[in-house]
Amino acid sequence: MSIIIYTSKFINILSFIVSIILYLFINLLFNSNILKTEKIEFKVDFTAQENFIQNPQINSENLSNDSNIIINETNKSNDWYIQIDKIELKAPIKEGTSKEILDDYVGHFEESSKKIGNICLAGHNRGYKNNYFNRLKELQEGDEIKYIYKDIEKTYIVTKHEIIRNTDWSNLEATEENVITLITCVENEPEYRRCIQGIEK
Repeated sequence: MSIIIYTSKFINILSFIVSIILYLFINLLFNSNILKTEKIEFKVDFTAQENFIQNPQINSENLSNDSNIIINETNKSNDWYIQIDKIELKAPIKEGTSKEILDDYVGHFEESSKKIGNICLAGHNRGYKNNYFNRLKELQEGDEIKYIYKDIEKTYIVTKHEIIRNTDWSNLEATEENVITLITCVENEPEYRRCIQGIEK
């Protein structure tokens, strides 16, 4: 029976090899988790105003495309909403454009007005729980948009329907005339957004 003698040089080399293997394994595992997390966030993180403009959210494989849902009186306020009869839309509005808000509401850009000037709204068009703006692409110049905020009811006539870059903020700027601006994604075009604008009737 032979006796194996482990020299310090042998132990150092063995330790070095084991360290490299552990490092590669941990690094691979860590990077794999990051990729998974980023993929999930890419699918669902249609968050604040800036992210809404910059990040595409078009994965709809396991989610409903039903957007035109009448306000549920049991859990949503009915004193702030948008109504577009042409596309059978009546949707509740809530302040902000975070993912949590856009999942259940049409979001109101916080920097924009609620009563006069440029009222700016955002909504999903596919791939989420509520895709209120999925038929927005059907609107044409001359169509009507109704906006209700508490005791104020306004009717707007569509004057603009265009595709803009996802970095174009000009349509969200304040205006002297009463305007409504609706923003949503363009299917399969992550660098662009659909912009509908109307002037008060």
